[in-house]
Amino acid sequence: MIFLTALSLFWIMISGNNAWGSGGLWVLAPERAGVPGPLRWWEVMGVGVGGTRAECVSQPQRSCSPTASRGGQWGAWMPSSISAFEGTCVSIPCRFSFPDELRPAVVHGVWYFNSPYPKNYPPVVFKSRTQVVHESFQGRSRLLGDLGLRNCTLLLSNLSPELGGKYYFRGDLGGYNQYTFSEHSVLDIINTPNIVVPPEVMAGTEVEVSCMVPDNCPELHPELSWLGHEGLGEPTVLGRLREEEGTWVQVSLLHFVPTRETNGHRLGCQASFPNTTLQFEGYASLDIKYPPVIVEINSTVEAIEGSHVSLFCGADSNPPPLLTWMRDGTVLREAVAESLSLEVDEVTPAEDGVYLCLAENTYGQDNRTVELSVMYAPWKPMVNGTVVAVEGETVSILCSTQSNPDPILTIFKEKQILATVIYESELQLELPAVTPEDDGEYWCVAENQYGQRATAFNLSVEFAPVILLESHCAAARDTVQCLCVVKANPEPSVAFELPLRNVTVNETEREFVYSERSGLLLTSILTLRGQAQAPPRVICTSHNLYGTKSLELPFQGAHRLMWAKIGPVGAVVAFAILIAIVCYITQTRRKKNVTESPSFSGGDNPPVVFSSDFRISGAPEKYESERRLGSERRLLGLRGEPPELDLSYSHSDLGKRPTKDSYTLTEELAEYAEIRVK
Repeated sequence: MIFLTALSLFWIMISGNNAWGSGGLWVLAPERAGVPGPLRWWEVMGVGVGGTRAECVSQPQRSCSPTASRGGQWGAWMPSSISAFEGTCVSIPCRFSFPDELRPAVVHGVWYFNSPYPKNYPPVVFKSRTQVVHESFQGRSRLLGDLGLRNCTLLLSNLSPELGGKYYFRGDLGGYNQYTFSEHSVLDIINTPNIVVPPEVMAGTEVEVSCMVPDNCPELHPELSWLGHEGLGEPTVLGRLREEEGTWVQVSLLHFVPTRETNGHRLGCQASFPNTTLQFEGYASLDIKYPPVIVEINSTVEAIEGSHVSLFCGADSNPPPLLTWMRDGTVLREAVAESLSLEVDEVTPAEDGVYLCLAENTYGQDNRTVELSVMYAPWKPMVNGTVVAVEGETVSILCSTQSNPDPILTIFKEKQILATVIYESELQLELPAVTPEDDGEYWCVAENQYGQRATAFNLSVEFAPVILLESHCAAARDTVQCLCVVKANPEPSVAFELPLRNVTVNETEREFVYSERSGLLLTSILTLRGQAQAPPRVICTSHNLYGTKSLELPFQGAHRLMWAKIGPVGAVVAFAILIAIVCYITQTRRKKNVTESPSFSGGDNPPVVFSSDFRISGAPEKYESERRLGSERRLLGLRGEPPELDLSYSHSDLGKRPTKDSYTLTEELAEYAEIRVK
């Protein structure tokens, strides 16, 4: 498109109205310096004396109007691109040439759509030899030029979007003298006027905005009007101009002086075609450049230390400004934005002072200041670190803070006040000889009328191991467990000393050591499984870098230790042996009595069988009843001669019985012994 800044066109009607027929005349003001070279005053379209259009003068060949071409080689000239409104028409100017030695009687031509090669069967737009065209172009295309004069100008009517694309011309001189020209014209179907705004528009500086629409339809010519230009100015020029490649545009200019208030204003242009319903509109938003102006900022701000403070600065400019918060020449925060907040989550006295907001862009700058005044509570108390001491040493703890006014300082341990001062910034706590009881967490609290702050610190007291009295061993069935509770800092090592070896880790499935630490206490448990009897002694030894401590662990429930050692199975066997001995003595005495008494009679099968079932404690009444019943049966069966008594007994090795776990019921372990008399 042509830049029209240096042109001043005036619309003068010689006669009639604004019609593109005879009687209309375009007049141009004298040419000014700086007018683009391709544009000349005689290129303005008009109807002059004789009713013919002015010929192309001093223009490149592709830019010339389609006049007759004489001599040369195969070649074609047409605009590389051309545009038209949907629903109107377009005239594509075209001329061609061929070698002089070819003297055809008749010259024919073909226009193709989107492809220059007939073998690709492109859609035929126009064909002079047969008048057969593609269905999309039926009734829409005709040739305006005279092919005999080497003028191939094409007219397309009733344009629709699907007709947009490339158009190629092929010359047909008969026989083999046919040539498809590579030159082509791209048709663009539009429905919006083009509003041209200078790339940079500054507030206070006059600007020229143009509305340009194609005017390449000889049957329909557009009329332009501005929309939304109220308060900006009136259109100054209307005119029809020829472009560099021989196409035509209708132009309207609007001059005005923009302000910052007109930034973003929506300006429109309307193209309408007389005696039709065709009407097209286009819009552009004005991008007015202007320097920043700070329009909003805080007044003086007062705040209490620890509170949230927000300093706000807002500026108006285009482009958006670079906003910067500064203090004493130091940049605190900056961003390209229309507003910028400086957030202080916990303001301190160090933030007290004057703050500057600076707004700047390419076109200027502005700045404003705000004062921040801080009234503050005590700072978080400072303590001389986490203290580590050895038992018996003297410890000095210093707690300090800063506030206005001076605070009350207090040191606590487990809600107990150990030291305090009033209106002082430092507090010192002296512990002359620390003990393990001094180990723990302490708090230093500072407060005044503006608030309270506190800091926690730890005193770690290191000492040699101490084995507590709750350490012991306990036996249950075939399992022995030993518990060793040690108090020490740092964490000690624990070992269990058995008669044959020491146990510190899970060495076998029958021996297992488990440890758990809670604070200063370390609890270790030794578990011995499958023990026929408890070891004679178990010694727990604990060691850290401050010393070693050993203790022989006592067995709980000493009166039950024997049964814990032999277990329930052993008890049953022992009791059965005891009963067998009693029965044997009884039978021996009875045999002696039978020998002496003649009233006894013998037999092969003695009528009396003695059976004794032993059960563990818990059913004494049943045992006594069975004993009496056995005695009665024995007395009733003694008839005739005394029989010969043999004592048969059974011995069972119970040592290889499977070990029961801790959940085996007592009844499951009961054993029985049976003694028969023959």
